[in-house]
Amino acid sequence: MQEMVSKCRSEVEGIYNKFDASHDLDHIDRVMKNAEKILATEPGADELVVRLAVLLHDVEDAKYEEMHEVTTIELLEKIGATQQITENVISAIESVSFSGGNAKDITSIEGAIVRDADRLDAIGAVGIARAFAFGGARGRKLYDQQEEARKDMSVSEYRKKETATVTHFHEKLLLLKNLMVTPKGTCLAEERHEFMVHFLKQLKLEIE
Repeated sequence: MQEMVSKCRSEVEGIYNKFDASHDLDHIDRVMKNAEKILATEPGADELVVRLAVLLHDVEDAKYEEMHEVTTIELLEKIGATQQITENVISAIESVSFSGGNAKDITSIEGAIVRDADRLDAIGAVGIARAFAFGGARGRKLYDQQEEARKDMSVSEYRKKETATVTHFHEKLLLLKNLMVTPKGTCLAEERHEFMVHFLKQLKLEIE
């Protein structure tokens, strides 16, 4: 297992180093640490599938479509993954995206672990840092007090409008705590969520 995981990390390193700081290799490493914490409480999960899915889950992220050079399946073939492993990894990855609240159903414990691990990195102190890093990379406003958070969006609506970063908290980040799936992920999300709430209250005070 370790050899395949190491090969995979070597393959994706150059890909993620081209992304902005919100989705770089450090993000992948943090998600892996989150996944390891959850894995320790889910003994029935396939660790290899989880680790490969974490490493590959942003390779074909739609936000970086113009930078895509290789597909997830091609990378899995390159590192020698079997057809079954490939199918399980792809299934887990497909469970991850938020997509304006239109995420696909989770079909495996591996998918649940990877989704929770990734979403944990979207909230709390590091989630705040990532949100503003992404917004800065895209030239978005820090906040817009006249902008209302959208609800019941389609995937295209969610991705089309470039809202201010603080609006993004209300459209996604503050919703994630209640969307966690695993018991460990739910527990870890509590403190991170409260930190974001406190941050937004302080930001509001300073703005006003």
